Amino acid sequence: MKSIICLLVIVGFALTGYSQDKTYQSEESMSLKKLPEIVIKRAGNDFSVYLPEFENQDAKIKQLQESFIAYDLGKDYEGYENYLVTMRVKDGSLVATYNEKGKLTRVVEKYENVKLPMDVIYGVYKTYPGWKISNDKYLYSQEDGDIIKKQYNLKLTKDKETKKIVVNSKGEVLKG
Repeated sequence: MKSIICLLVIVGFALTGYSQDKTYQSEESMSLKKLPEIVIKRAGNDFSVYLPEFENQDAKIKQLQESFIAYDLGKDYEGYENYLVTMRVKDGSLVATYNEKGKLTRVVEKYENVKLPMDVIYGVYKTYPGWKISNDKYLYSQEDGDIIKKQYNLKLTKDKETKKIVVNSKGEVLKG
């Protein structure tokens, strides 16, 4: 009788262990997606939409963007046709314009000496083999929730030659 009870307990534990594997396999098939935009606040019937840079992983860009998202405009904009907010970090700035209703209308970001994304580095070295990136500037602007400009201005050097090029975030050379 004891052997039958022991056998049933072992089978019970074995079946419980196999049932846990099935849920684990279904979790692997799930994929994570990043949200494309952040609604900062509601201004009357309009929404202030800000599209932060997810692709660039530079710490100073993230820091400034997080500070901007957390910024509370309050009632400071009242009485003005346009209200300008300026934020700065070392080698970077973010300038935002709000309208008379407190809606975010324009954002312009400029950074120097940023950590370049791998797509940009690969695209430049593929197009200009043997050249070295000596200086970089990142420009980003949006207007009414639409991205207007998202580019890198790079200075390349090879021996005593220098060349200035403009590259988009996918690594495609726009001007060179």
